[in-house]
Amino acid sequence: MSAGAIFVWELLGTAVLILLGNGVVANHVLRKNNGHNGGVVMITLGWAFAVFAGASIAAPSGAHLNPAVTLGLAIADKTKWADVPIYFAGQLVGAILGAVLCWAAYKLQFDDHPQRDETLGIFSTAPQIPNKAWNLVTEIIGTFVLVAWILLSPVYANATGEGGTPNFGNSALGYAGVAFVVLVIGQSLGGPTGYAINPARDLGPRIAYAFLLPIKNKANPNWGYSWIPVAGPLVGGALAALLFLAVHNLT
Repeated sequence: MSAGAIFVWELLGTAVLILLGNGVVANHVLRKNNGHNGGVVMITLGWAFAVFAGASIAAPSGAHLNPAVTLGLAIADKTKWADVPIYFAGQLVGAILGAVLCWAAYKLQFDDHPQRDETLGIFSTAPQIPNKAWNLVTEIIGTFVLVAWILLSPVYANATGEGGTPNFGNSALGYAGVAFVVLVIGQSLGGPTGYAINPARDLGPRIAYAFLLPIKNKANPNWGYSWIPVAGPLVGGALAALLFLAVHNLT
């Protein structure tokens, strides 16, 4: 696939991911919404199926949507290193675009919301207990689970099991399988830091919030924390890939 095609598909898929993911948080946070105060279950379900929608659209490029996934696949020799910057660029630009579209969809609610300092949390993550070292550990663990599942999960095998049942592995689930994993990460590990588990998912909307979105009296973008949801997922993705290589070398 050409570099231009990778960029476009990753941009489109990531834009949809962020539009729907940020959108479900906006539905929860902003008043005068049908989903106001919908809670953590609504948010985690929304993010999970945002992953499904975005990945389905970006299928031609492999649907990475996440620099941590791209890095893990490159380390595992499943993506060309020369393509990594193209994936990263498409994902970041798509995340910025998705955040802008989310703001546009909820423009009236943003204008009406009285506590505008709450609006940063619609677009970017933050820890419940600030401690950079442990916040980093949380993001590493959550992303490790995601990328390890992608690399280690059994795929379709051209064979049959007992009784002639086809052995499909998890491939029969398609991108819904990844959505289920993101759902359980959010509900099990998302409490401490908001489970960015994706550098583009946090950095792109944070950039949009800081420089592009005309939200009155908006919060400080918290750049001092912004490196955590970038570095943590990249480390987690790399560790998952190293585990994959170690296990693969045993077989």
